[in-house]
Amino acid sequence: MNSNSTISLRLRLTNPKPSSHQKSEASAPSSAPEMTCCLHSCLHDNHSIMPSDERIEVTTTLPPKSSAMKFKIAWGPKGGAKFHRTCWDAVVKSSRARAKKSIVVEMSAKEKEMVKVAAKTAETHDSLARIQAEAKRIAAMITKAKHLVAFTGAGISTSAGIGDFRGKSGKWTEEDRHGYDHEPEAKRSRVDSDSNGVEGEEVPYEDLRPTFTHDAIFKLSEMNHLKHIISQNADGLHLLSGISHTGLSELHGNVFIERCEKCGHRYERSFYVMDDVACEYFEEKAELGHTDIIRPKHAKECTTCGLNHRTGRMCEEKNCDGHLMDSIINFGDLLEAAILKKAEDEAKKSDVMLILGSTVTVTPASALVTMGTKPLKLIICNRQKTQFDDICDEKDKTNGEKHGARVFGDCDVLMREVMKCILSQDAFEEWNEQRKERLRIYNENRPK
Repeated sequence: MNSNSTISLRLRLTNPKPSSHQKSEASAPSSAPEMTCCLHSCLHDNHSIMPSDERIEVTTTLPPKSSAMKFKIAWGPKGGAKFHRTCWDAVVKSSRARAKKSIVVEMSAKEKEMVKVAAKTAETHDSLARIQAEAKRIAAMITKAKHLVAFTGAGISTSAGIGDFRGKSGKWTEEDRHGYDHEPEAKRSRVDSDSNGVEGEEVPYEDLRPTFTHDAIFKLSEMNHLKHIISQNADGLHLLSGISHTGLSELHGNVFIERCEKCGHRYERSFYVMDDVACEYFEEKAELGHTDIIRPKHAKECTTCGLNHRTGRMCEEKNCDGHLMDSIINFGDLLEAAILKKAEDEAKKSDVMLILGSTVTVTPASALVTMGTKPLKLIICNRQKTQFDDICDEKDKTNGEKHGARVFGDCDVLMREVMKCILSQDAFEEWNEQRKERLRIYNENRPK
């Protein structure tokens, strides 16, 4: 696809939602609390799911007065549920079965419908044993690559507090569920809540800090294993982690970067540059036909996305009086041609593509991951299926080894195991201990 293509992304104009377990770095699975399988007739000896076990997490839409209904699944108050992989497979199979002998879990028609909704949100977490085995292969692929390129999505920032777009609690999933529930747009809350259904305070972008995965990506770049990063994220965390502008293509913009609409000069700020009030003015006018928001004097409706990009500040370059604009790509906006061209050039040179935290569905970005040299070697880690999973499993005709690798789960967990394989034990422990110093530097560069 070319620079005239538009993307299927609508950046949320409110601050991101916090995670109830928000931390500066991910905990190892062994230190996380055990969970309970939500299938009442659990197929295992007990309902316990250890953090190192394979599991499935889903969210469905609860029908009105669901508390009075008897279900075969212990759905949470917000429709969430966790399962052993075998239990979830039995639930899905039973919800679709036509022959009685194929039914393992007998459910009502209503609960079968709820399972179908939940299946669209399913997030898979591989067992720790499998992740560790794949990490060894991935580490070897990374160190042998001549031109490794990383492709990152919202999933690498969820442990920092950013909400993702797909998955059981993603923005698009929530909107799909609201549509299923026929709730009017005007009545939806603008306040985000975390995955446990706890109403949370909004988190300023300035408070977000790079995750373990961001740090690992920078370390790989510093070691010259990683040549370039193509990112769909607009949170500014790659730059804050130390990645240079030349080593990064931010396809969808950056909430800390504004540019002059007249001379094109770019400014990187330590503060969130977008004018949400002006954006909400045009958004509400379009969605509701009216708004109580007073239109800011500098606001200008964008001819492509229908929103506002002006930030309210003016260019500081000599003899230029241009308005500054945010760099965010909204629905309908074109990607910046120079940024997309750089991403395409790097993608074409890649002999290994490391895809982290993305379902790789947004165009034209998704086309980049298959532009590399043949045979394609894709490494994908996220919680949901992608259209490129089969490529990861393709095998070499001479030795039968897989060209790529596919891991389901949290990027922080995988990258921790990968870095343990790439660095010596002493080097890994030293680098991991330096996390505190890195956080201090992040705080200096982006004051809260």
